[in-house]
Amino acid sequence: MIQCEGLVKIYKAAELEVFALQGLDLEVESGELMAIIGNSGSGKSTLLNMLGGLDRPSAGKLVVNGRDMLKMSERDLVEYKRSSVGFVWQNNARNLIPYLTAQENVELPLLLGGKPRRDRAQELLEAVGLGHRRGSRLHQLSGGEQQRVAIAIALAGGPRLLLADEPTGSLDSRMSDQILDLFRDLNRTTGITIVIVTHDPLLARKVERVVAIRDGKTSSEMIRRKSYAEELLELEQGIASGAQDEADSHVEYAVLDKAGRLQVPASYLESIGAKDRNKVKLELADGAIRLTAPDERK
Repeated sequence: MIQCEGLVKIYKAAELEVFALQGLDLEVESGELMAIIGNSGSGKSTLLNMLGGLDRPSAGKLVVNGRDMLKMSERDLVEYKRSSVGFVWQNNARNLIPYLTAQENVELPLLLGGKPRRDRAQELLEAVGLGHRRGSRLHQLSGGEQQRVAIAIALAGGPRLLLADEPTGSLDSRMSDQILDLFRDLNRTTGITIVIVTHDPLLARKVERVVAIRDGKTSSEMIRRKSYAEELLELEQGIASGAQDEADSHVEYAVLDKAGRLQVPASYLESIGAKDRNKVKLELADGAIRLTAPDERK
C-alpha cells in the first residue's frame, strides 16, 4: 500500500532550511494496521501529511496504492484526497461541524461526493457503534463519541487508506482503548489499511507493528511476539501469555538503510561511554557485532 524510499522533506523560511525528513524508508502492506511513533519534531506528522496528499516530498520516492505522489497533478491530488484516503485528527474541530447532528456531519462528505446520503450515513454510524446517537449534536456527545463520528466521516469516501494523527491524544485511557479497538475491528472487517501516528509508546500493545522515527529517519521497528488476537484469546482462556508488559510484547529491530547505516539509541551509547563521541569501535566477534567506546586518547 505504501512505499517510501529515501524520502526527503525540506521546509524553507527566508534563508533557513529545515530537514523534516532525511532519507526515510518505509513499507506498509495492504490491509495492515500499524503505528508510527516518535518524539515531537521527529518527522512523523510530516510523513502523514505527505501520505495524505496534503504536502509534497522534496525528493525521494513515495508511492501510495500504486500512485506516484511526486508525479500527481493538483487535480489528481484532489481526487486522491476525496476517494483514496481518510483522515482522523486529534482536534475534533478539524473533523466535525458543531451545529450539525452526528448523522448530518457524516452526510456532508457524502453530499459533496454525490453519493447516496441517509442510508449510507446510518450504516457508517452503525459501523462505529453510534447508530443510536445519530440525532445527537456534538455537545451531547462525549469526546470518544465525537472521535467515532470523525472516523465515520473519514470512511465516507470509501478509502483504501485511513490516516490517524494522534487520534487518542485528547481522550482518557478507557476511551483510548475503545477507539483503538474500533480501529482493529474496522481493519479486520473491511481490510482497510490503517496508519496511526502517535507519540505514545503504549499504543504498541494494540498493533502488530510499530515503526519508530527519529531525526527524520526510520530508526527501528517493533514486531509483536504474538498477535494481539492470540493474546486476547489466551486471556479469555485464562492462559498466562508471558507478554503482558509492553516491554515484553514486541521485539525491537534496528532498521538498516541501503548503505548499511543504522541509528544507535542515545541510551545505548551513553551506557558504553560513547554518547558525546563522534566515533565508536566496531568489532566482529563470535558471530556478533560489538560497539565499544574508543580509547580516551582517541
